[in-house]
Amino acid sequence: MSVYRALAPAKVNLGLFVGPVRAEDGRHELASVMQSISLADELTLAPARSGAEEDELICPGVPGPAQENLAGAALRAFRQSTGWEGPPVRLTVAKRIPLAAGLAGGSADAAATLRLAARASGIGDQELLGELAAELGADVPAQVSPGRWLATGAGERLAGLPAPSRPLGVLVLALEAELSTAEVYAQADRLGGGRSPRELKDLAGRLRRALELGAQAPAEPELLHNDLERAAISLCPQIADALRQAREAGAELAFVSGTGPTVVGLFPRANALGRVERAVAELSGRVPAPIAATSVGAAFGEPVEVLDPGEDQPAS
Repeated sequence: MSVYRALAPAKVNLGLFVGPVRAEDGRHELASVMQSISLADELTLAPARSGAEEDELICPGVPGPAQENLAGAALRAFRQSTGWEGPPVRLTVAKRIPLAAGLAGGSADAAATLRLAARASGIGDQELLGELAAELGADVPAQVSPGRWLATGAGERLAGLPAPSRPLGVLVLALEAELSTAEVYAQADRLGGGRSPRELKDLAGRLRRALELGAQAPAEPELLHNDLERAAISLCPQIADALRQAREAGAELAFVSGTGPTVVGLFPRANALGRVERAVAELSGRVPAPIAATSVGAAFGEPVEVLDPGEDQPAS
């Protein structure tokens, strides 16, 4: 078996509007644009160690049992769904996306695992991978093919949007704190203010129209609002300082990413990467360190064949 490697880009939400809980699965209805960015984990799929009788998962720095890792769940789901009976594999995840940070790092890893398994096995099309992704979690489907997606339903109904005509600069300010997705949604429910289905439909239409011609970001600031931001700040007050830092460093817009606590600052217009890199330099010394990123598309996450990095070495 060949060895394959794929990048698993994080995502940021360009607008996140939350509606009622669905009776059938307990997930919240939402409307959001999910944008992949160049901050990414790196996954390698290689033959398992000699003598191994089942798939192996190596993910340094991630606590908890391997069977609870979403990348491992994706590999198991792929085998079960497709009947792939290839020899055991070793899946190595080099983490660069902060954990429990609102950047969907676990979902990105699961999506990249599906891409790697499809490449290694020669089985599965985008439709199948999308179906498996929807079973794994609300953020996974939009990351099977990285890029820019309008997400509705609970995140599983996707409509592709054109890539921005120029890269979007993104300042990523992680915090040392972590937030549970379930806790943030529960707190948002307690605080009230959820959107009606009609509001969500209207906002989804406005987001689509704002970005259908390749704009870097919606021109209307209210379309970049995150309905979960108030709940995230109430659980993690340090977020307010990160929002201030992003704005003072020159971000035109700053908001919480997903369920937080990570804050992102947007740098649209010309020379986006240069401007966000200057912001990172201005914030040098901050802990955790600021990260400069740009918007990316599907090609960024495509699996490539590589030399085996070695049985005992994580991908670097």
